[in-house]
Amino acid sequence: MEAQRQQGHGLRFDWGLAGATAIARRADVAVVVDVLSFTTTLTVAVDAGVAVLPFRWDDARAVEHARTRDAVLAVGRSRARPGEISLSPATLRRPRLPERLVLPSPNGSTIAQRLSEGRGSCVGASLRNAEAVATWIADRHDPARTTVAVVAAGEQWPDGGLRPAVEDAWGAGAVIDHLARAGWDEVSPEAVSARAAWRAVADDVGNSLLACVSGQELVRAGFRGDVDIAAEAGTSRCVPVLQGDVFVDGA
Repeated sequence: MEAQRQQGHGLRFDWGLAGATAIARRADVAVVVDVLSFTTTLTVAVDAGVAVLPFRWDDARAVEHARTRDAVLAVGRSRARPGEISLSPATLRRPRLPERLVLPSPNGSTIAQRLSEGRGSCVGASLRNAEAVATWIADRHDPARTTVAVVAAGEQWPDGGLRPAVEDAWGAGAVIDHLARAGWDEVSPEAVSARAAWRAVADDVGNSLLACVSGQELVRAGFRGDVDIAAEAGTSRCVPVLQGDVFVDGA
């Protein structure tokens, strides 16, 4: 188990809830990446001044949690009616938005909620704000003394098993790339591989997102716009930092 924590490396990378638990246990900063769509939707919300409360997916307590926190509860994409906010980032691009939003998701949100129990900071990153997140970390931490755990949320197979989703490797790799340039030189081989994956698509990220499995799933379900928003690499300067159980803009 010690080896699985990638100890000895200041910049780490792994997948899913189990990977997050392993590499973020003693990390100073944990970065959650769920490009299609939790952390993309998170950045669109935070850009608009909305505080986001992550919550477990398909949990009946979400309604009561939203009520007690004076927040609106986002619904699943396929269940959203006109005017409702869902996991689709496009539903947050409208004039009137709530001040607080409970945003459940089966992957990124669930991982973020688990990481909120740790000792370090938890930050949400997507392709939209990967550079901003890395800059925020570098401005506040010494690379020689700070361990950063970058977690790709991944998706799920129908049986509930983890499906590594390449778009999350790209988003994680973008964060890792910027951190390595900022001075983190003890990079685990796992993080090196994610960085290489990002570099392979960085010049054509829009088409790459459209062509990958998760992108194709969204296009065929009628959510091409969500993929386009996720491809807005480098357009957001927000840094969603989990304070208690609420993501707010640390920037």
